[in-house]
Amino acid sequence: MSEASFRSLYRTVRDRAAQGLDDAGRRRGALSRITPGDVTAAANGVRYGRTVSLAAPIETRPGPDNPEPASHRMTAPAGDEKPAADGLAFARDRFAMNVHGDADSHLDALCHVMFDGELYGGVPAGSVTPDGAGALTVDLVADGVAGRGVLLDVPRLRGVPWLEPGDQVTAGDLVAAEAAQDVTVGPGDLLFVRVGHRDRRRSLGAWDAARARAGLHPEAARFLAERGVAVLGSDGNNDTAPSLVAGVPFPLHVLAVQAMGLHLLDYLDFEELAPECERLARWHFLCVVAPLRLPAATGSPVNPIAVL
Repeated sequence: MSEASFRSLYRTVRDRAAQGLDDAGRRRGALSRITPGDVTAAANGVRYGRTVSLAAPIETRPGPDNPEPASHRMTAPAGDEKPAADGLAFARDRFAMNVHGDADSHLDALCHVMFDGELYGGVPAGSVTPDGAGALTVDLVADGVAGRGVLLDVPRLRGVPWLEPGDQVTAGDLVAAEAAQDVTVGPGDLLFVRVGHRDRRRSLGAWDAARARAGLHPEAARFLAERGVAVLGSDGNNDTAPSLVAGVPFPLHVLAVQAMGLHLLDYLDFEELAPECERLARWHFLCVVAPLRLPAATGSPVNPIAVL
């Protein structure tokens, strides 16, 4: 895709995503598509009380896709210190991570993507400083996100265990997966797209996902805008690598986060959820996403929970 074609697509999905939203709605981005009625309906749709995590365990060892892994160390007991045989003692630890890496499950806030000097909604990119972000931060979802989650399994559609790095999920794939799974994505839905990244990683080992990974084709953003999707998540980065757009390394991130106001969930894990959906012949569920309360942050580790 040429840069000119990409910019035309950018304007199209930006304008489509803004339709029907007032000023207050635009400030919350696509989350404004989720109504209290949507949340109630999703909760009422729970049939089995089965809860499934959509997050992978946080990794503390370096790998080809994770050169800066999370760090975890014990602060007590320290060194050779041993707990006293009598009385009270506490175990304590400290945790730090690179939120926007290529291994750990995380949420991208609307301040994460800058394009042409702006964040989502025309907010100046200068509002993000070395001291933190001044607008559109993770605090926008301080109360969490709850609604109807829908899983579209593209490898299942194609009859393969996973998509190979560099492969693209098209809007046609998403429509065909809906038909194959007897489910329809609608306004306010939390859409999850499986490409099989986690299954491939476990089967063949980690690789440099920054250079090669399966993801959505930029044109798939039309599907997201037309359906009024509220949140987008994938077991990969959502973006294909290498990029299909000249001069734009992460076109789907630009279209989803910066143009449409969609919070992204990257590097989730669907390898427990997908078989459950297959077994129950039910590809929608209540989903609850609860990021950490990080007022000035551009993202957060996250553990979305599907309730079937």
